[in-house]
Order: sequence, then C-alpha cells, then structure tokens
Amino acid sequence: MSYIIKNGTIVNSKETYQGDILIKDGKIAAIGKNLPVEAGTEIIDAAGKLVLPGAIDVHTHLAMPFGGTLSADGYFAGTRAAACGGTTTVFDFALQDFKENMVDTVKRRDALCAPEAAVDYAFHVGVKDVSGDLLDSMEEAVKFGVPSFKVFMVYDFGVSDGVFYQVLEKAKACGGMISVHAENKEISNMLIQRFLSEGKTGPWYHYLSRPEFVEAEADSRAIEWAKSLNAPLYIVHLANKDGVAAVTKAKEEGYQIYAETCPHYLHFTKEVYKREDGRNFVCSPPIKGQESQEALWEAIKRGDIDTIATDHCPFQSYEKDWGKDDFTKIPNGCAAIENMYPYMLSAANTGKITFQKAVELCCENPAKLFGCREKGFLLPGKDADIVIYDPEKNFTITCENMHSDYDHTIWEGVELKGYPIKTFSRGRIVFDNGEFVGEAGWGKFIKRSLK
Repeated sequence: MSYIIKNGTIVNSKETYQGDILIKDGKIAAIGKNLPVEAGTEIIDAAGKLVLPGAIDVHTHLAMPFGGTLSADGYFAGTRAAACGGTTTVFDFALQDFKENMVDTVKRRDALCAPEAAVDYAFHVGVKDVSGDLLDSMEEAVKFGVPSFKVFMVYDFGVSDGVFYQVLEKAKACGGMISVHAENKEISNMLIQRFLSEGKTGPWYHYLSRPEFVEAEADSRAIEWAKSLNAPLYIVHLANKDGVAAVTKAKEEGYQIYAETCPHYLHFTKEVYKREDGRNFVCSPPIKGQESQEALWEAIKRGDIDTIATDHCPFQSYEKDWGKDDFTKIPNGCAAIENMYPYMLSAANTGKITFQKAVELCCENPAKLFGCREKGFLLPGKDADIVIYDPEKNFTITCENMHSDYDHTIWEGVELKGYPIKTFSRGRIVFDNGEFVGEAGWGKFIKRSLK
C-alpha cells in the first residue's frame, strides 16, 4: 500500500517544516509539496498534526526472568504496546547463559521474538561469562549484527570489575559498545542486610539501600575505566545528580561517554516509595530525589543526556505483592514502553523541551548511537516508521487504555497534552486512533554495525 501524508508539520531534530511524505514499498519515497499521486495511493490529511519519526526504545526487558517470574509483557504484548505509543523499534536484552556463546544467546532469543514481534526489533547481549573463548564470541556477535553489550555491576549475575574491564577492552577492539547498569553492589548488599536485620522492610528501604551515592560512585568508576581505554561507554537508566555531573565532565574532556535516562526518573521522585502502592515503583536504580530529577532535565536541555529509553520490565500486582513485607522480594521493574514517546512529546507540547529535542532523544540519537541506519529520521530512503501526532488530543493514562498484558501501571492517572493517533511500521499502519491494527510476526530483526 502507498500513502501520501499531506499538510502535516514534519519534525526532525534540526528543522520543522510543512510538507508531504510519500510512503511506498515500506520506505519514505519522497518528501515535498504537491507530490504526484499515483493510482491506488491513499491520501492521509495531517493538517494541524505533527509528523514525526517512530521512536526507538533501546532498553526493554520482555519476557525476562527475574525474581522467580517473567516480566509481564512477552514479545507480542510489549511490541504491540510500543506500536500504540509511537515506538517502532524495540531493543531487548538477550541475557547470556553461563558457558554460552554470545551469538547463540542472540539466536536463542530471536527464536522466541521472531514469531511474536509486532514492530522491528534488535538485541543487546547481556554479558555474564567471558571464560575460555567466550570473550572472543563478542567479536562473533559484532559480525552477526549485534555490536552492543551490557554488563551489570549488581545482581547475582553481575560481572566483576576485572571482567568489566576486559569487556570494555574487547568491545573497543572489535567495534562494539558496552552499556552498564552502574550501582555499587557491595554497599547496596550491606545496606540491605542492615535494614532487614532492623526490621525495616518496606519499599522506602529499597530506595535507602540504593540511594544517590550508590549509583553515582559506580557511574564514576565505570567512566574512569572507559576513559583509561578510550573506549565508548553507554550508561543506562542514569538517575542521579552526581552521575550526571560525571557524564558532563567526561563529555567536556572529549570522551565517548553516552547517557540514557527514563521517563519514570523524570516524572516521579523517591517519595513514591512512601505511598501505599510504593512497591509498584520498585526498580533499580530506584527513583531518586527532586535534585536528581532536576539535574536530569537540565542535562537533557544541554545535550548531556543522549537518549530516553524505558527499562520496560513490568510485573503483575500480585507478584509485586510478594514483597509487601520484604522489599528484597519485590520483582524490580516498571512499565513505560507505551508511555515513553507520548510523555516526552507532552513535555514538548507544554514547553519543557522542544519537539525537535524530543525527536533527537527518542529517535535520532538512538538510531545513530546503535547503528539503526534505516530508522530514526524522516528522510527519503529511510524506513517509513512514522507517527502522526495530534497536539490537541488530551489523554489520561490508565491501565485499561494501555495495550500491555500487565494489570497495573505506575502511570495511572497521568495526564498528557497531545497524543499519537497513527503509527506506521515500515509503511504499514499498526496503530490507528486508539486501536492496534498490526499483527504478531510483522517485526523484523535488525542487524546493525557501529562502524
């Protein structure tokens, strides 16, 4: 099917202008005014609407094992929800098993994702084991089209400092990039045991066991190791003020240090952990204080935060309830895959940032940083991943009007100004005025290169 989107306001990060877009064979075939209309082309009038690139969420955990269960959204539910929020490419983490070649890790997860994905998808490898020849399998993964890897400085499957350094070194040598979940595991574990021994078991103590300095110290260590190797480093879900300062300093020094933050850190503060439903907000790193939130917004405005992503990892309310008397038993994670782009566009619509900045953070920078060469931009030749956005449509988030498989959302009742009304994935309409109209299996695995 061919389409012409007419009379809309086209938004890229560098310019905003009136124009029409021709979609043909899944691609953006032309952009201009008064484009010729071939027989069979459907015209979509976008007068009064913004026409935007589809968003790229480079941080999700779909069907992820954690805390004795799986995250609530599998590959179909998660990508369906993404499409309904204007996100047309989703990155999932393929977590390596011990003694597993990293290409095998990707193939194992792709076998699950390929039949289910409703939008295009890519993988990062979550590194656990570099023993024997497994470190060299990073290079194999890069050649296979998965050049991005993640290490965890926390959890039982987190890597040691020495392994982290090896992985940074190897990634630099073979054209990959490392991302890091940065928190000080030893201090956090010590604080957890202290609070439990004192009978302090509520969700507020999840925050107090991982306060700002626990994340900031690990951010700084990770950055220093990357600087020592002159290796690129991407910090996921940055949530604290001092970590922001460390990123800013490294960027000013000329190092390839990149940072992502998430919508929940931009909207909520640590006070949520004192609420009756505080356990629903338990995620790691935890949501921080007001000063950290303000530092994140300032970093976004000056360009020191490169991307917005979700860390989407929701669990059912009864699973969150496992920790009602012990915060360590609460599965860590919150929902946002359908909320990210609408939330950032609402921030633009209310003047907090510009629409061009929202596109830069949610579309263009993720495409550039992670090698999605056909995505992220409204330009001829790119994939026709396009969102039509109505700036006058008011929208209140509820669990009922989302398209995931979870039974609650931390975003319940949040009001947004403006909302996507249509999403195209490679030229196919997959979301139309509140309704998902795509299908499982439509999404394609994107193989990438950072060179």
